[in-house]
Amino acid sequence: MFRISGRMTGPIMVMALGLGACSPHLAKGVDEAALDAALTRGIGDPNTCVLVGKASTGEVLHRYGAYTVCARPWPVCSGPVLKTALDRLRGAGETHASCASTADGARQVAWSMGPVEGQPGLAYVAVMEGPNTPPGIVITERIKSAFRRAGLSPVPAP
Repeated sequence: MFRISGRMTGPIMVMALGLGACSPHLAKGVDEAALDAALTRGIGDPNTCVLVGKASTGEVLHRYGAYTVCARPWPVCSGPVLKTALDRLRGAGETHASCASTADGARQVAWSMGPVEGQPGLAYVAVMEGPNTPPGIVITERIKSAFRRAGLSPVPAP
């Protein structure tokens, strides 16, 4: 274990806080813990990944779900191509799709992606995989609802 002397603690803390201040964040006023709670309530599943990021660059501003799910290549449901959630965030168009993720069809993968409503320049991509995965269109509705509950997207007028 490392021990930091008292003289070094101050500069190290300043550097750590400075780096944290420079890291990308979601829109002002969005509580990331509330967003995670809303996503858990809407689509919570161990095999789920949701990325929110800059549409122009694919820079991730928020990740929900395990890194291994986000980094694993999944079928894109429009041919024999496999892509990760990050691959799809870069240049994400608005779509939802579902298809078999195993040769025997026992497991499904569902994708949902598009712009974050009310947040110009932000996009999201969500992927869920498993034996009881709902269709991509259902994932889309649950994601949009979670974004509204967390204050990331505006609530539509009645």
